[in-house]
Amino acid sequence: MVFYFKARPEVGDYTIFMGLDKFENEELIKYGFPEDIWFHVDKMSSAHVYVRLHKGQTIDDISEGLLEDCVQLVKANSIQGNKVNNIDVVYTPWANLKKTPSMDVGQVGFHNSKMVRTVRVEKRINEIVNRLNRTKVERKPDLKAEREAVNAAERAERKLHLREKKRREELERLEKERQAEMRSYKGLMVSENMTSNKQIASGSKSLQELEDDFM
Repeated sequence: MVFYFKARPEVGDYTIFMGLDKFENEELIKYGFPEDIWFHVDKMSSAHVYVRLHKGQTIDDISEGLLEDCVQLVKANSIQGNKVNNIDVVYTPWANLKKTPSMDVGQVGFHNSKMVRTVRVEKRINEIVNRLNRTKVERKPDLKAEREAVNAAERAERKLHLREKKRREELERLEKERQAEMRSYKGLMVSENMTSNKQIASGSKSLQELEDDFM
């Protein structure tokens, strides 16, 4: 089971989501999207919360309002973190999550600690948590199938771009050949390079002259 929430409308159309338990978290870690940003209460047990950014966006594109929705949701879904003030929430791109065979189910590390950001959450803001909970939708998605469908679409798009690139390169090659041919033709037609019939006639020796040369 995955829970989906809608961020505040003024920040744009963003979906925030989290797994029901550590097993769902494992699936989310495995089949995440490059646009996913992962949130967790630092040094405490909590839900794994994600926000899916728009294609082409990065962690730097997260607005203050969207960030506040995410950190409030992850704090509210931490048994210990929900009880205390002034906690830290860490967040990082999904691609930076590191999973090794020795880790427990739902446990995760980082490839690069420099890509992990921290934000201080002073207290729970019920107004935000309640608003998010009113948008909550429960689904049982096939995360693997969703990821594979996206992969297939991306492969098809790359193939299309590659075909278009090859087509443009072929057109450019043909145009260069045409231009070269035109330059060559123009060179042949330059007046200095041309010989008239009169010039040919004047430059030719008569039969008598040829005989005299022979003798």
